[in-house]
Amino acid sequence: MNLEIALRMCEAALKQAGREGALISVAVVDAGGHLVTFQRMEGAEIAGPVLAPGKAYTSVAHRRTTAELGRLTAPGKELSGLAGDRFVCFGGGIPLWADYGEGERVVGGIGVSGGTVAQDVACAEAAAEVWRTG
Repeated sequence: MNLEIALRMCEAALKQAGREGALISVAVVDAGGHLVTFQRMEGAEIAGPVLAPGKAYTSVAHRRTTAELGRLTAPGKELSGLAGDRFVCFGGGIPLWADYGEGERVVGGIGVSGGTVAQDVACAEAAAEVWRTG
């Protein structure tokens, strides 16, 4: 993960937000969950600067999308009670993988907040596609 690709991922998320009609915040973190870059659209909700990096961190820490974690943390489910502190368990966070196969590992994450969950996921997916295609 480096700043150049992180900025390109943010740009892709912001463009998708424009298509979705959403005002978002977007964060990219490295393999340790540390912030690499963050951008907030003018007029985006005030919770975005907390939720977007939280979603990115959560996706790295658990190596799953935050949408998947949302289902797993519902009452009575396998990870019930996990949400809270730094963990944000609803859609918009995606882990970024490298070396698919034997050496597969998470090298960063993207987090988006500000739209509906579906919009956040779509914007995060647009950013993740930049990572996947290099």
